[in-house]
Amino acid sequence: MSLQMCSQVIQPDKTKSIQKSTSMENSTTKNNPYYSRTDRTKLNVPNSEWKEILSADVYAVAREAGTERPGTGKYNVYDEKGEYYCVVCGNHLFRSDAKFASSCGWPSFFEADKEGTAYKRDSTYGMERIEVVCKRCDSHLGHVFNDGPPPTGTRYCMNSVSLEFVGDGETASK
Repeated sequence: MSLQMCSQVIQPDKTKSIQKSTSMENSTTKNNPYYSRTDRTKLNVPNSEWKEILSADVYAVAREAGTERPGTGKYNVYDEKGEYYCVVCGNHLFRSDAKFASSCGWPSFFEADKEGTAYKRDSTYGMERIEVVCKRCDSHLGHVFNDGPPPTGTRYCMNSVSLEFVGDGETASK
């Protein structure tokens, strides 16, 4: 049942699903005046403005609570060491040490940055779930379930398109 709950795919325009990105390069941050990996100030930006800044696939997931197709996300099978940030605003979300192979089709973590994530009740599609959002910009990241590994027993089932990865050897600028 948990895997089904994680696999509800929302297609933003009802005719296309979100495609897999072939590059780890994040083009969303280039023209985004709100992006910062150090500023944790709460943002209150209208979706009309986000729509002008974000790519269509990022907007569909992050601002419209869409979901990328299972197994297509660039971080689903990815084991580099480093930090995961919100692709929309740059807020810190996860450390790679908390990532695990859940086989659900999306990158999964057993622990999130408490200062970076917030939670909302999600009753869409006849299911009761807990939505995980960025605490700074309220962008949709995914859902959290109580079927994860120790030590927390939680599984943060995230959309790759909502995440940006910075490896331990890379410079975390901005």
